[in-house]
Amino acid sequence: MITPDNWQKSSFSGGGQGDACVEVAHHHPDIVIRDSKVPARATLTFPAPAFTTFVEALKRQLHP
Repeated sequence: MITPDNWQKSSFSGGGQGDACVEVAHHHPDIVIRDSKVPARATLTFPAPAFTTFVEALKRQLHP
C-alpha cells in the first residue's frame, strides 16, 4: 500500500508552494507517479528498471 509518507516530490518542483510537479513512490517492484496538484487522480506505474533508464536519459539531456 502506498501511504502519503512514500511520495517524494522532485527538487525541481518550482517556487511558491512547490506543487508544479510530479511525485514518485517506490511500490516494489514498480515506481508509481502522480500529479502533485491532483494526487487523488490516477497514477502511472512503471517497472523500476524502466523508470531508472528514463530518469538517466533525462539527466543526460539536462547535463550533456
